[in-house]
Amino acid sequence: MRIDILTIFPEMFDGPFSHSIIKRAKEKDLVEIHLHNIRDYSTDKHRRVDNYPFGGGAGMVMMIDPILRCIEELKKKNEYDEVIFLTPDGKRFEQTAANKLSTMKNIILLCGHYKGIDERLREQVITREISIGDYVLSGGELAAAVVTDSIVRLLPGVLGDETSALSDSFQDGLLSPPVYTRPADYKGWKVPDILLSGHDRKIAEWRHEKAVERTQKRRPDLLK
Repeated sequence: MRIDILTIFPEMFDGPFSHSIIKRAKEKDLVEIHLHNIRDYSTDKHRRVDNYPFGGGAGMVMMIDPILRCIEELKKKNEYDEVIFLTPDGKRFEQTAANKLSTMKNIILLCGHYKGIDERLREQVITREISIGDYVLSGGELAAAVVTDSIVRLLPGVLGDETSALSDSFQDGLLSPPVYTRPADYKGWKVPDILLSGHDRKIAEWRHEKAVERTQKRRPDLLK
């Protein structure tokens, strides 16, 4: 899989993409992540990528030309399944979307800034808009890192245990059940006996029951 990220702060991805699962996925050649500085595609001598909004008002707007130049250059070399804009007013990102994106070959993630991007880009170029929550960040970089991480961990061969991702919260519409590890008794805090029984069917039933209970208590909206 190939993920191209368009940003004005490529250095923000150094930390998230240089450790843990994403680092291992890159080392195994299971994913290619390419960062593109939008300023490199500006024709302005100061590498400017924003301007004042028509109609007045506070804030700045990212201009069409630098972004479109970058996307067009990428499309000369690759075919893309999605051109995604990270924005607070996009569709809320959920596990089902991560699952679908993980099956694609090439995607572009565009990180917005200021008051956003020129609306004409959204109308003519963007194919999907994603929000990671009902709040506003300083830019789309953190959101792009979140989306990338959620996708990459689903790629075959990335996780040590191929079934691990299948038992994550939201995969079956429920939150994950409680989990425990050794020791079985810590200062009198004991692991439920069923998990020590070795009875796979009963353990599976217990986990499903607890997942439903936890979902009813913490996220009843999921059960609707």
